Amino acid sequence: MGDEQGAGTRGGGRRLPVRERVRAAREEFEELTGIPVESVSGLERTGDGWTVTLEVLEMRRVPDSVSVLATYTVDLDEDGEVAGYRRIRSYPRGRADRA
Repeated sequence: MGDEQGAGTRGGGRRLPVRERVRAAREEFEELTGIPVESVSGLERTGDGWTVTLEVLEMRRVPDSVSVLATYTVDLDEDGEVAGYRRIRSYPRGRADRA
């Protein structure tokens, strides 16, 4: 089973696969905020759930290369429900992270 299965039991006792948790986090974030998700950049198991890191299109500009993206984390509880989210940073598209 490994990490493919989560600890939650949404849906009548069935364990929710990690990929479904991530999909649900993306969809719920978009519904709650109205901000489109571009990609998932991280996933971490926490003591009581999961944290999903999302890259989102915060402000569309023309040309697209200067649009503003942002990194958000979405916390999921043991059942895969969104427990909270927060913006970590914003940055212009095309700007590489500095190592």
